[in-house]
Amino acid sequence: MPLALGLVAFLANIQASKKHHDHKLYSQKLTEEGRRLESVIRNALADGHHDKIAKIVHQLCHDYAYAVHQPHARNGGLIGLAAAAIALGAEVARYLKEIVPPVLACFSDQDARVRYYACESMYNIAKVAKGEILLYFNDVFDALCKLAADTELSVKNGAELLDRLVKDIVSESAATYASILSPEGGTTGSEENSPEQSGEISTAFSLPRFIPLLQERIHVLNPFTRTFLVSWITLLDSIPDLELVAYLPSFLGGLLKFLSDPNQDVHTTTKVALDRFLAEIKKIAAVKKGLAESRRSKEGRDRQASGSTDPVAVDSPERDQAENTPAEPDAEPIDAQQDPQTPQNGHVDSPTADGESTLTVSDDAGKPDDSFEDEWIPGQDVQIDYQRILDILVTFLAESSEEEVQMTALKWIEVFLDICPEDILLFTPRLLAQLLPALSHDVDHVKQAANRVNQALMAYIMSLPEDLARPQMSAEQAQIATQVPSIQQPAPGSTPVLPTIRSLAMSNGDVRRDSAPMVKPLRKPTSPEPIDTVPRTAQVQTPEPPSESSEVDSKAHTDLDYEAAVNALTLQFLHEHEATRVAALAWLIMLHRKSPRKILAIQDATFPALLKTLSDPAEAVVTRDLLLLSQISRSSDDSYFTSFMVNLLKLFTTDRRLLESRGNLIIRQLCLSLSPEKIYRTMADCLERDSDDDVEFASIMVQNLNNNLITAPELQDLRKRLRNLDSRDGQTFFTVLFKAWCVNAVATFSLCLLAQAYEQAYNLLQIFAELEMTVNMLIQIDKLVQLLESPVFTYLRMQLLEPERFPHLYKCLYGLLMLLPQSSAFAALKNRLNSVSAIGYLHIAPRIAPATPSSVSTFERQNRLRSKEGAGEASIKWTELLDKFRNTQERVRRSQQRQLTGQHDGLDDRSETPELQRKLHIPSTAAERGAVGNARPGSAQSVGRPPPQPILTGSHARGKSSLGRLGGVAGGFGARKVGKK
Repeated sequence: MPLALGLVAFLANIQASKKHHDHKLYSQKLTEEGRRLESVIRNALADGHHDKIAKIVHQLCHDYAYAVHQPHARNGGLIGLAAAAIALGAEVARYLKEIVPPVLACFSDQDARVRYYACESMYNIAKVAKGEILLYFNDVFDALCKLAADTELSVKNGAELLDRLVKDIVSESAATYASILSPEGGTTGSEENSPEQSGEISTAFSLPRFIPLLQERIHVLNPFTRTFLVSWITLLDSIPDLELVAYLPSFLGGLLKFLSDPNQDVHTTTKVALDRFLAEIKKIAAVKKGLAESRRSKEGRDRQASGSTDPVAVDSPERDQAENTPAEPDAEPIDAQQDPQTPQNGHVDSPTADGESTLTVSDDAGKPDDSFEDEWIPGQDVQIDYQRILDILVTFLAESSEEEVQMTALKWIEVFLDICPEDILLFTPRLLAQLLPALSHDVDHVKQAANRVNQALMAYIMSLPEDLARPQMSAEQAQIATQVPSIQQPAPGSTPVLPTIRSLAMSNGDVRRDSAPMVKPLRKPTSPEPIDTVPRTAQVQTPEPPSESSEVDSKAHTDLDYEAAVNALTLQFLHEHEATRVAALAWLIMLHRKSPRKILAIQDATFPALLKTLSDPAEAVVTRDLLLLSQISRSSDDSYFTSFMVNLLKLFTTDRRLLESRGNLIIRQLCLSLSPEKIYRTMADCLERDSDDDVEFASIMVQNLNNNLITAPELQDLRKRLRNLDSRDGQTFFTVLFKAWCVNAVATFSLCLLAQAYEQAYNLLQIFAELEMTVNMLIQIDKLVQLLESPVFTYLRMQLLEPERFPHLYKCLYGLLMLLPQSSAFAALKNRLNSVSAIGYLHIAPRIAPATPSSVSTFERQNRLRSKEGAGEASIKWTELLDKFRNTQERVRRSQQRQLTGQHDGLDDRSETPELQRKLHIPSTAAERGAVGNARPGSAQSVGRPPPQPILTGSHARGKSSLGRLGGVAGGFGARKVGKK
């Protein structure tokens, strides 16, 4: 080959003397030699010497283009290959398999000039080969992807020129061009399982072959390469027949990463590309929705037309079979698959009784729809994998902290909620774990986007059918779903036994019930096996009504994973922002209203978290938490309610600060949502049983309950019921409260005033005289006097005008006056009594009075119910209640002595020994207590000065130390009042 040898000799001379030659002269010489080679090959082609051409191409490739350590030889080989391609023209296709690989190999050469000439050579080859170069698109694309980040400016410029040419070729020929040699390139990708629907023609360009390369390159970090990739993605998406959007899940993650690139060009182009994809998805969804609606309307018209014009067609076996076969939701209508010339009802011109053809109406109605369905609409065949896209979006929402990434993910999810909300159900637990924290985002527009998605998702779940895709619950499962494991239902006819706070605390962590089986998106609903084999005593069952359409619905929809959703929402209770915690509780409230049985099935895991949330510093969180607990209690059996009350008291026991700050709020909110009488009965029973364990807590809790009973507007009906002790229920309720209230003397006295049991209240005052009056008791009496001036006790003040009917009311109020020290409360009560003192003095009942209607005792008036309702029925046993009060106060005194002794000596039980009583001068009887000193310990006379006995000092110190736990009742009021006396 003298021409090739001459070219190599020229290049060798240039290499030896390259320092003395200009680069411009170097390029000119290469061009001239290339033209000489082009002329030789063109002449050979004209003469039909293909063997000669093949030898020239082979020598240029293997002897020169592959000469790794001879850059000038490689340059000559590249120019020669370009010249050969130009000379061959349309015949270059048969030589591309040998020409293209060495040119591609030169793209990675270390010499920048070799890389530049490789770009120039490939540009000339592609310009001649046109569509045939698409067989090597992946290799060319990979080389251009690397050259986009080249440091040499000339190489980058050459690569840009080549990139533009290839883009033009792809735009014109990628969707339709088939190779003139063999379909090898097209058949490789057409057999793969891909979303591409054009498998009939083997095209030179194949998206299924290109997507793996794009997946590999999409994770690059260089901004120039990223810009290059986005430009190609945009180009391929603009070609209608390729439908790149069907492969979007393969590279969507990389595009979302591009949004966090600091380069503004990358960020801008990526955002435009993503917006374009989203608009295309919305358009495809609209097209499919329109086709579905058209198909349904056509089916309706066909059924109506066939039913009104074809009475003979009822006997057709094909029609019977079609009517008895259930149609699939996504199946193509049978009418659309028939020939347009065939009648829709399956008959050909079958005459009716009057001689008219039945073909007329159905054909006329079906022709426009048939022509419409035969017409192809762009996008109707595109299959988009929404679930894979949602998986990527939710993942980036969780892992990326970039504002733009989160905004884009939320924007896409909001659109998908409108397009395919049923697919989002599968990702709802994961989405909630990221969506709710976004509600507290620092950036306002991210917060607003998250709020829109949150509202749309909640609205969609609320719109779902109530029993969507839910298998029927067996009797045992219904029993498990409504059972609290730590509390068993009593046997019929037996007295329910309430658990103590201590026993429930020990059993809460030990006995747990497995959650209910979750409904998976299966084609056939499964019948879950019983989960818990522990024998149950509860007989609460919630049978599921049989539904014939549940199996069909389960095929078309995916049920929400309630357990995973509840777990994700429960974790949000620990979030630092209030808005997120409030939203989590709002979701739980909504889910419980939607499917209470499913929430009850997994409530054991969330119940401790809900109780702990009561200590939340935000009032809005506590209010919604109480609403949720109340909802669960209303839809559960009594055992859950009892467990709730016992656990609430246990929480107050361990968290006294919660009792002080939120005790009144919790009690009032519960009384709004649940039965106040049921709450007070249950708490009273629990406090009575556990008063021996912690007397101080029981006294404070009774004080809080009593203050709410007197002042809370939510308990107005309960107060009215207590004032009427003529009914059996009122008597029983009063007795239950009295026994629990005995631990707090002042609360018991105020309860009797509220119930108008004035004689019982006066008897309590006589027992007060035997008690040790502490500062805490005086503060409570002071508070009670202020409450007597409130509107709650207006009836009591009016009764002062009728001393002949309420003689013991005066004794009660004067008794309080005698107990109080000289203080503002003393003056207020004294002024009130002085205003009616004349009436009182005239009508004070004597000690022994005749049994007249005006002087009937309170005991007799309140016990008349016994004769009315039967002699065998029990009424209020006032004497037993007084004994209960006396014994309880004695236990309180002993408990205070044990605590005081433990503080001084580290002992618990020595305070009751005679030796220790003599050592500490503790009076053990009422006579001894009255004989000590000049005044009764703790009385109004001795409050102002230090008593001589050590026990009195300890008693006052104990009273002051417990002022902070009065739950907002004592406040700073008591200390101020005692200090002023």
